[in-house]
Amino acid sequence: MKNTALTKTHEALGAKLVPFAGFNMPVQYEGVTAEHETVRKALGVFDVSHMGEFLIEGEHALELIQKISSNDATKLTIGKAQYSCMPNETGGIVDDLIIYQIKDQTYLLVVNAGNIEKDWNWISSKNTMGATMRDLSEEYSLLAIQGPKAVEAMQSLTSHDLSAINFYNFVVGDFAGIENVIISATGYTGSGGFEIYCKNSEVKQVWDQVFEAGKDFGIKPIGLAARDTLRLEMGYCLYGNDINDSTSPIEAGLGWITKFSKDFTNSEALKKEKEQGPERKLVAFELDERGIPRHDYDIVDGNGNKIGVVTSGTMSPSVGKGIGLGYVPTVFTSVGSKIYIQIRKNAIPATVIKLPFYKG
Repeated sequence: MKNTALTKTHEALGAKLVPFAGFNMPVQYEGVTAEHETVRKALGVFDVSHMGEFLIEGEHALELIQKISSNDATKLTIGKAQYSCMPNETGGIVDDLIIYQIKDQTYLLVVNAGNIEKDWNWISSKNTMGATMRDLSEEYSLLAIQGPKAVEAMQSLTSHDLSAINFYNFVVGDFAGIENVIISATGYTGSGGFEIYCKNSEVKQVWDQVFEAGKDFGIKPIGLAARDTLRLEMGYCLYGNDINDSTSPIEAGLGWITKFSKDFTNSEALKKEKEQGPERKLVAFELDERGIPRHDYDIVDGNGNKIGVVTSGTMSPSVGKGIGLGYVPTVFTSVGSKIYIQIRKNAIPATVIKLPFYKG
């Protein structure tokens, strides 16, 4: 089991540590609901240093990224980030990722922890044009400082105007006494804030200064369990649950990051699927009665016939209802459609809704 540079810090804070994607990670500190509320109302910090970072450089860097990713990376400029996915050859998704343009011919790809080796091998297999690739995953740490008080609390740690960094933009500069830190307004919670990329040797200093700067703003460490409830309230897909090697970006509602203005892996088949319409789609639903939908629970129709499974589900701390995502046949995907979640012996009625669940 791998550790992050902050594992001992989490242990000292009394975190419950669990194996996640090959890493020893803090799942919670004081409890999921309390941590969730901290991020929605104040300020929380996640150690997400398990994520993977690949540097793609050189005159063929953009060509490689365009080939492997569904979104159009020519829209990027220095200081901008883009959400994208890597389609496979068979209609599914290798991984979803964020692409940062660092310099003119330098891009940082941030991938999911459980997919680092798979993604590296996949991208390498497509690198017929000779782009320079470096795997920085073992060298870098990542902190997500999330919540409505992030700008105000963290401004003292940097000379950059944090309020001027728009969503999916970033700067490379000073933070917490460290130079060349990526300060990125990307997040996975829907409550604003920043993601901070620095070297493993620097992250403890950053962590300590972040907590010092945030102490008057109610700052707390937050575990991966609350990260999951926060992202689900926004309807953000989690790789391995809502998207995987057998779900297409069109089915998953990721048509907005699938640009057919260029050729990319399996683009012809995905274009055809978009034109014809997929047979099933990922929907968001709220339970009409009490209950908690869980991952892999069956979704059934009014006659009890199985029509799908729950890919992600929880009791939403912000909405106060059971919420979830799942793939169902297209006929059940209109907003307001009635479906049922099989919770033990009971089929609990649910309503298909428009995302996000949490509207802030």
